[in-house]
Amino acid sequence: MNTPTPALVTRRGAVPLPRLALLLLCAAYVLPGLFGRDPWRNADLTAYALMEAMASGRTGWLNPTLGGMPLDTPLLPHWLGAASVTLLGPLLGGPLAARLPFALLLAATLVLLWYAAYHLARTEAAQPVAFAFGGEAAPVDYARAMADAALLAFIATLGLLQMGHETTPELAQLAAMAGVLWALAAAPFRPRLARVAALIAWPTLAVCGAPAVALITGIGGTVVCRQSGYAEVRVMARWVAGATLLAVTLATLGGTWAWRVGSGWSPGDAWSIGRQWLWFLWPAWPAVLWTLWRWRRHLGHRHVAVPLVLLVAALAANLAMRGSDRALLLALPGAAVLAAFALPTLRRSATAAIDWLSMCFFTTCAIAVWVIYVAMMTGVPAKPAANVAKLAPDFAPAFLWADLLPALLASGVWLWLVHWRTGRHREAVWKSMVLPAGGVALVWLLLMSLWRPLLDHARSASPWVETLRPHLSASPDCLAAPDLPMALVAALEVHGPWRVQARADADCGWQLKVLRDQPRGAQPPPAPAGWVLQAAVRRPTDREELTVLWRRLPR
Repeated sequence: MNTPTPALVTRRGAVPLPRLALLLLCAAYVLPGLFGRDPWRNADLTAYALMEAMASGRTGWLNPTLGGMPLDTPLLPHWLGAASVTLLGPLLGGPLAARLPFALLLAATLVLLWYAAYHLARTEAAQPVAFAFGGEAAPVDYARAMADAALLAFIATLGLLQMGHETTPELAQLAAMAGVLWALAAAPFRPRLARVAALIAWPTLAVCGAPAVALITGIGGTVVCRQSGYAEVRVMARWVAGATLLAVTLATLGGTWAWRVGSGWSPGDAWSIGRQWLWFLWPAWPAVLWTLWRWRRHLGHRHVAVPLVLLVAALAANLAMRGSDRALLLALPGAAVLAAFALPTLRRSATAAIDWLSMCFFTTCAIAVWVIYVAMMTGVPAKPAANVAKLAPDFAPAFLWADLLPALLASGVWLWLVHWRTGRHREAVWKSMVLPAGGVALVWLLLMSLWRPLLDHARSASPWVETLRPHLSASPDCLAAPDLPMALVAALEVHGPWRVQARADADCGWQLKVLRDQPRGAQPPPAPAGWVLQAAVRRPTDREELTVLWRRLPR
């Protein structure tokens, strides 16, 4: 006897989200931050510097180096960015050209997630309860509504906001993880295409830097497929196992099989990781827990087991790496799908609480962004303007209609959305995720329009490099930067551009060192023997770092 599902969805509750509205929401999430900014510290800048060095021929494509130092990073995502810089850089500029393929990866992730949730919701075990006199949701309509809910939950997660808009290998891993999810979900309905997707997704996940996650999801996916009631899915188990074996082999040959496992756990680490999970997976994690409780008698069915395998694999990697947010990013596709299956089981009071919390929080955030923007432009209110001047003393705000108009449009859409949601629109199963997803997209668009110049000034390394430029000769032979963080080496190569040598034995006519815990007014240390102090400068937005530049004396 089949166990009844806890989902109660009427035919009116399965109405799909309008396609134009869904596409505009995705565009409002993907496009802001793509144009008009420098690569930001730290991972974003380091990845772009390596791509630009490969594209310009300063380093090889098979064994790339930055500042003469090899990097422990997967090659495939950097090849993708470097190829785009090579082809489109002369037309669009290097940073935008490097971002384009990664923006497409984010868009592909959204598409794969939607279709994965759609296929999982179409399975018999995921269907809502059939009413005695009819009126329940049709299977296809229900699946579409659940896919909309999963996509909204994915966009609403806070952890995706920054890393989803970087040019880093983790975004390629995320797209591969979404491919794994789709391959497992589509097996009963698109068996041939699902097998091809498995042979692509698992090896891609491994060679992009997550072989351990690929292995765990491959083992878990094989077990889930073997226990399925669909004959096509049981056949899929062999393909998943083969794809996993191929992934492990390629990761071993490519040198990406590196265990970055932390040691020396302490109670403080557990507390820190717990807090990280709370904010990174918000607002999905409460819904995930509710799904696991309400669907506890269905944990073996694919619509729960498949996303749960992906979620557990990513959480295990996060724990093993002592709280790496890069590993936790891979938990988002599984968490979003699980969160969607909580929505048909929520009571009206719970959905109302989600709506009011989202409305109050994101409206407050939007007001804060607008107030500080007006203060930057006009000096009123005086206190926010003074705080901006204190935190970014060299920043000169400039008014641009291209920044203001999208922000005004997005704010107007948000007000309409709040008005719509607070009205009598209670039927749609995805309704509780509209305000969280719309609020995240709103705040991101406001930040990337109204605050984009300020954030670019604060997070770009270009202002720091500009403080060094007057003190360096026009074309120094080379600049030694031993023990300098790779992000700063990347900044020197991208914004200099100077030939930087980060090796300890570098023999250059110039040497640069960054000193920590140096408050303003602190004197630079004496120059090493054979060197003379050329300059001591500070990053405009950093109060505790002192950069000293030494020039070698004639020998």
